Amino acid sequence: MNNNKKSQDSTFVFICKNGIWLVGITAWLFGATDISIAVFSDVYLSALDIVQLLTTSFFLISCLSFKRTQSINN
Repeated sequence: MNNNKKSQDSTFVFICKNGIWLVGITAWLFGATDISIAVFSDVYLSALDIVQLLTTSFFLISCLSFKRTQSINN
């Protein structure tokens, strides 16, 4: 019975971590798209616009690289 409870707990944690990762990716993707549209809709590119775009892109790529590849059974 203890082993079954442990398996259920690890499955729940795995599902929660993947859900949080998915929400984070969605948020960063929306942010990157929003900033890209704002930056490229204006004719003039300022240094602040470029820094915002690069920062958002960096965090999106970082979040993508942290994807958990571990299965439920490990």
